[in-house]
Amino acid sequence: MTSFGRADVLRILHISARQLSTWQKAGLAPDYEEFSFADLQQIKQIRDLRAKRVRPAVIRESLEAMQRQVAGMENPFLEASAFLVGKRVAFRHQGRTVEPIAGQYVMEFGAPGAVVTTEPSPRVTPKPAMPSDSASVPELFARGVSLEEGPSNHDEAIQVYSRVLELEPSHAAAHINLGTLYYNRQDFVAAEQHYRAAVEVDPRYALAYFDLGNVLDETGRFTEAAAAYKTAIQLAPTYADAHYNLALAYERLREPRRALRHWMIYVKLDRSGPWSIHARKQIARILEADKLKIVHRREA
Repeated sequence: MTSFGRADVLRILHISARQLSTWQKAGLAPDYEEFSFADLQQIKQIRDLRAKRVRPAVIRESLEAMQRQVAGMENPFLEASAFLVGKRVAFRHQGRTVEPIAGQYVMEFGAPGAVVTTEPSPRVTPKPAMPSDSASVPELFARGVSLEEGPSNHDEAIQVYSRVLELEPSHAAAHINLGTLYYNRQDFVAAEQHYRAAVEVDPRYALAYFDLGNVLDETGRFTEAAAAYKTAIQLAPTYADAHYNLALAYERLREPRRALRHWMIYVKLDRSGPWSIHARKQIARILEADKLKIVHRREA
């Protein structure tokens, strides 16, 4: 396994010993004497955020909020990509950008300059350096996450995640990410296999149930999808996306009253996001239809 001493980290990332020590005391950077490739990636993102004058307390609050927002996520710096939205940190995860403190999704309008990165061109995603043949599972997983940022690198990302699973078949996050790559390619059979594997490995992984629900919904198995979303909600009651998708599943099953409950929960969790507008319209539609039914019964 490749490791880096403190002096290596300071030299590679062009930071001072005081900066690293401050971030470690704040709980942002791992407090080690020897660092892995994944640790370097994490510290690099902290450095870039601090260069944008984002306060350590805001970074820490954003990390904790992201962990609550995406159930099962352990380290947002390694499992997602950091963005700067105004003065707050947002994370891009599975094709969406979420500002976790407000619990809102961010609509991106071609503003690549918002990405927290030191790469020369925000329009081109360069390949991260290939770890050595003796690379550890965390190093390989971090490389897979980096490769996902560039669509042209997805074939290699699949190979890297597959290698992770060869070395550690119980790596739930690798199953999730690999499943999502297949899902985006509309290879729903492969995607479902990996999502189910993640559920089997970690039955408390709410994100795995949510993603499984998505692929079941996509293939028309709405009852099974609803059951998967319900499990995700049982594990993470404030999982806004799961409430939203469960409401959609109930709509497709023609059970509007069940859908209503989850639309109403969703708008409490997301008060002003773009999906909140749709949820409010669905609530109004269902309540109006119910009112008409009651009037019709009374007249009869």
